Amino acid sequence: MAWNQPGGAGDKDPWGKRKVPEPGFDLERALRTLRNRMRRFFGIRGDDSIGGGGFGVALVLVVLVVAWVMSGFYIVQQGERGVVIQFGQKTSVKDAGLHWRWPYPIQRVEKVNVEKPFSLSIGFRINARSGAKSKVPKEALVLTQDESVVDVEFSVQYKVDDVEAYLFNVKDPETTIAQAAESALREALAKHTLDIALTEDGRSEVARTAQVLLQKTLDRYAMGVASVTVDKPLVQPPEEVRAAFDEVAKVVKEAQGLKSEAEAYAGEILPRARATVARQIQEAEAYKATIVTHADGDARRFALIANEYIKAPAITRERLYIEMMEQVLTSTTKVFVDTKAGSVINLPIDKLMPTPDNAIATPPAAETETPAPAKAAPNPRARGDQRTRKVSP
Repeated sequence: MAWNQPGGAGDKDPWGKRKVPEPGFDLERALRTLRNRMRRFFGIRGDDSIGGGGFGVALVLVVLVVAWVMSGFYIVQQGERGVVIQFGQKTSVKDAGLHWRWPYPIQRVEKVNVEKPFSLSIGFRINARSGAKSKVPKEALVLTQDESVVDVEFSVQYKVDDVEAYLFNVKDPETTIAQAAESALREALAKHTLDIALTEDGRSEVARTAQVLLQKTLDRYAMGVASVTVDKPLVQPPEEVRAAFDEVAKVVKEAQGLKSEAEAYAGEILPRARATVARQIQEAEAYKATIVTHADGDARRFALIANEYIKAPAITRERLYIEMMEQVLTSTTKVFVDTKAGSVINLPIDKLMPTPDNAIATPPAAETETPAPAKAAPNPRARGDQRTRKVSP
C-alpha cells in the first residue's frame, strides 16, 4: 500500500516522521475539554462521547441559559430614550449607553429618538428603494369652502417631547398624528375658496391654520409631541380638470403681478405727492403771513396819513404827490425838452432806449428842424413809457 493512500502510513510521512497538526481551532476538542472539566467539577462519571448521558443535555441547557441572559444587554444610541417595559407596564426610562434588562419575554425595550424630527407624508407616499412617488386619493382629495375638489399633498414634522406619553397614551402614535394632520388640513381648507387656496399666500395661510389646529389636537390627546410643523401644501386641481385650472391660475398670477406693480407705483408716487402738498401748504402759509403783514403795515400807514391829512390837507396832498412822482420817476426814463426854441424835435426814443436786441444803438442822424405852431406845455403829471418835464432856462 502506498504511503499516501488512505489507511497507509497514517500520521507518518515516507521517511518515518510524524506529521505536525495544522494550527487552528478544533471545536470538537474544545467541547470535549469543556465537558471533562465540567464533569470533574460536578463529580460526574460516564461516557466520553460529547453528547453522551445527561451531561450533554445539561450542557446544552447551560449554553442556552447563558445566551438568553446575554440577550438582555442592549444599547441606547445618542439622542434616544429607552423605555423598559415589563409585561406591558413601564418600569424605567434609560438614557444613552449600554444597559441590561431581563430578556424576552419578561422585559422588552422601546427606543424613541427625542432629538431627530419625525416626518409624515399625507396624500402621497415615497418608495424607500426606488424613490418613486405614489398618490393616496383617500387622503389627497379635499373640499374647499366653495365645494370645489382639490388634490392636496403635504408633509408634517414633529418631535417627541415626552417618551412615556408618546408610547402609552395612544395605541399607534404615528397613525394618530397622520389622521389628526389630515383632519386639520381639511378644516383649514374648508375656510378658504378655491381661488385663494391655489395662490401662494392662500397656501401659506392654510399651512399656518392647519399647524395650529394640529398642535391643539395633539395637546388634547396628551401624546407628548411638540414642535409640530406643517409644510406648505401642494394644492392642485384634480387630473381631469387640471388644464383649465392651470389657465385660471396663470391669470390669477398675472393679476397679482399687476397688483404688486400698482402697489409699488403707488408707494413711489404717494410720498412725492404728500411732500409736494406739504411744501405748497408751507409756501401758501408763508405767502399768507407776508401779505397779511404788508396789509397790516399799509393800513397803519394809511391811518397815520389820514390823521395828518385832517390836520393839514393841502400840505399832505402836496407831499403825497411829490412822493408818488419820486417813486414813479425813479423807475422810468426821463427826457428833457427845451420849449423856448419854438420848434419840435423828433427823438427816436425806441432807438435811444437800450433793448436786449439792440443793447448799443447807433447815434441817429441829424433831424431837420421844421417850424411848428407853439404847443401847450405838457402836463407834468402825465405818465407813460416816455416821461416829459418842463425845465426853466
